[in-house]
Amino acid sequence: MTKDLTNGHPLKIIFTFAFPVFLGYLFQQFYNLVDTIIVGQFLGVKALAAIGSTGSLNFFIIGFCMGLCSGFSIPVAQRFGGENYTAMRQLIFNSWILILVSCFALSIPSVMFCRPLLLLIKTPKDVVGMAYSYFVIILAGIPVTLFYNFLAGIIRSVGDSKTPLYFLIISALLNIALDLIFISLFNWGIPGAAYATVISQGVSGVLCFFYMKAKFEILRFRKEDKTISRKKIMNLLGIGVPMGLQYSITAIGSVILQSAVNALGSLYVASVAAGQKITIFFSTPFDALGTTMATYGGQNVGAKKFERLNSGLFWGCLIGFIYSAVAFVVMFFFSRKLAMLFINQNESLETASQIADNVRIFLLANSGFYILLTLVNAVRFLIQGMGFSKTAIFAGAFELVGRAVIGIMFVPLFGFPAACFASPLAWVLADSFLISAYFACKKKLIKRFNEDKW
Repeated sequence: MTKDLTNGHPLKIIFTFAFPVFLGYLFQQFYNLVDTIIVGQFLGVKALAAIGSTGSLNFFIIGFCMGLCSGFSIPVAQRFGGENYTAMRQLIFNSWILILVSCFALSIPSVMFCRPLLLLIKTPKDVVGMAYSYFVIILAGIPVTLFYNFLAGIIRSVGDSKTPLYFLIISALLNIALDLIFISLFNWGIPGAAYATVISQGVSGVLCFFYMKAKFEILRFRKEDKTISRKKIMNLLGIGVPMGLQYSITAIGSVILQSAVNALGSLYVASVAAGQKITIFFSTPFDALGTTMATYGGQNVGAKKFERLNSGLFWGCLIGFIYSAVAFVVMFFFSRKLAMLFINQNESLETASQIADNVRIFLLANSGFYILLTLVNAVRFLIQGMGFSKTAIFAGAFELVGRAVIGIMFVPLFGFPAACFASPLAWVLADSFLISAYFACKKKLIKRFNEDKW
C-alpha cells in the first residue's frame, strides 16, 4: 500500500504520485468552487462578496493549520525513506498529541476574534454580517481541518497518494449535495455553505482514519511507540510551525491587499472573490506538485540519495511549465464565461458585465505568470521536504512584501487593475530567494552527511 519515491525515473514517479494528489486537490477546490457558484446564483452578489471578503483571513488561519499538518508529515516521510519504521510511528504518536493541543489553541481564539478581524480588514458594512455568519462556522471547524489534513499527510508520506483522492471525491459529492439542501431547500443562507464544507471535510477525515488503521500495518502503534518524546515534539514543531507560519506570513500580505480591495466596494470584492476561486481551482496542479516535491524530497533525503534532488526538481518544473501554458490559453478564451457562473441572472446587465470584465483582467494577469508559481511551489516544498522549513519561510516573507506593496501603494492609486498584479509580483520576489536557497540547502545537506553529522 506504500510507494517508494527513492527509485525509478523522477519524471515517472513524480507524475504518477502527483496526478492522484492533483485530482484530490481538484475535487477539494471543486466543491469550494461549487460553494461559491451556488451562493452567487441563489443568494446574489452581496453574499458572494461576503464570502470573498473572508478569503485572506481564511488563508491566514486555515493555511497555518494546513502548513502545520504538512510539516508534521515530513519527518514521517524521511523515516519511511530511511526504513526506520519505529521512529516513524513514534513521530506519528507525538504528532497526535500536538494536533489535539492545536485544536484548542487555534479554534477558540479564532472564533472569539472573528468579528474584530473582519472589521479590521475593512469588510464592507453591507456584507460584514453575512461574512461573520459564514466565517465563524469555518473557524469553529478548525479541528476538522486539522484532523483531515494530518491524516491525509501521513498517508501520502508513505507513498499512497490515491486513497486521499477517493475520499475527497466522496467528500466533494457530499458537499455539493449539502450545499443544495442547506441553501436552496432549508434556506439557511450563507451559513449553509459553511456547514456543508465542514461536514464534508469531516467525513473525509473519518474515512482516512479508518482506512489508515485498517490497511497500513507499519502505521499501527506498538507499546513502545506510545511515548511522549520532547525531542520528537521539538523536531515536529521545528518543521511544522515554520511551514504553518509560511502560509500565515504569506497571508498577511493577502490580508493587506484584501483590505485595500474591500475599500473599493462590494462589487470589486465580488469580482476578486470570483477571480480568486477560479484561480485557486486552476492552481491545483501547482499545489499537487508542491505536495509531491515535499514527499519526494523527504524520502530521498531520508534514503541519503541527494543526487536525485536536482533531477526531481527539473522534471517537476517541466510538468508545471507545460501546464502553465495550457492554463493561460484556457483563461484567454473562456475567462468571461467562467465569471458568469458566479453571477445571478437577476443582477443588472451593467453589474454582470462589469464583474465579468474585472474577472477576466484578474485571471489573465495571474495565469500569464503561472511559470513563476511553478517555481514557487516546486522549489519551496522541495526545500521543506529536505528538512529546511525555516529557510523556506523567508519565501513567504517575500510574498508578503509583494502583496503589501501593491495593497498599500498601488491599489489606492490605480484601483482594481493594480490588485490583479499582486500575486505575480509576490511570485517574482519569492523565486528570487528560493532558487539560490535551494542550492545552499543542498550543499549544507551534503556537507552535513560528509562530516558524519547526519
